[in-house]
Amino acid sequence: MLTNHNIVLTGASSGIGLEVLKILSKGDGNLILAPSLNAEEKLKDFAENVIPMNVDIGSKEGVDAIFEKADEVFGGGKIDLFYANAGFPYYEPFEYTDWERIARIFNVNTVSPIYTYSKYREHLNGRDGKLAYTVSAIGQMAMPGYALYSATKFGLHGFQEAIRLEKAKNLQLTCLYPVATDTNFFKVANEVEFEKPFPVQQPDVVARKMVNGIESGKKFVSPSFLFGVSKVLMGVCPPVRTVYWKLEGNKLDRFKKKLEDMKK
Repeated sequence: MLTNHNIVLTGASSGIGLEVLKILSKGDGNLILAPSLNAEEKLKDFAENVIPMNVDIGSKEGVDAIFEKADEVFGGGKIDLFYANAGFPYYEPFEYTDWERIARIFNVNTVSPIYTYSKYREHLNGRDGKLAYTVSAIGQMAMPGYALYSATKFGLHGFQEAIRLEKAKNLQLTCLYPVATDTNFFKVANEVEFEKPFPVQQPDVVARKMVNGIESGKKFVSPSFLFGVSKVLMGVCPPVRTVYWKLEGNKLDRFKKKLEDMKK
């Protein structure tokens, strides 16, 4: 259990972030700043050592404001752990032209955590610190229906891979690669109900494994054993991946048919 840590946890008001918050808030001496779009409403009665903050994480001004608030909350002390967990998906056929919609998901899922790295590195100024990212298994294998979400997570995966080759040793970087997790993720992805991808994990399991990974200094946390096995199997026998993609593609086809029927 992490204790006596000054922590910033983005996206803490729901999903994996909320489950991580439940664990970290129980650590003796932990003080947690929890920024999200609606944290002050959802976390107002959570725990005395949790300070909710309403902020748009998908902008430079929002990330800058988090570091300014952390300086205030922690009395000028160091942020021991910054967990950039906030992110959101789209589930849809990518058949439209909308610059703002594309930019929004990239700003939140990719640009913001990359900018956070540079801000946190500057904040540490050579002191020891922990940075954590929620990347996603979809950042290693794209999925039909998640074209933009896959692209944002591939971008974050590529950044963490490259930055490890140049970052200073004082900064620990732990990245989480969950498969689909049974949270409000699917409600956010599209207001129209759709079939979840296989497999699906429970958020409390994912959160516990991630916290343990951060505590033990792991570089990567892949909470789904099945995904690890499947990556090896698909590497050895690519047709397995083709069959899996076909099955998931069929789900997207059924979803598109559902949307068409709703228009009639």
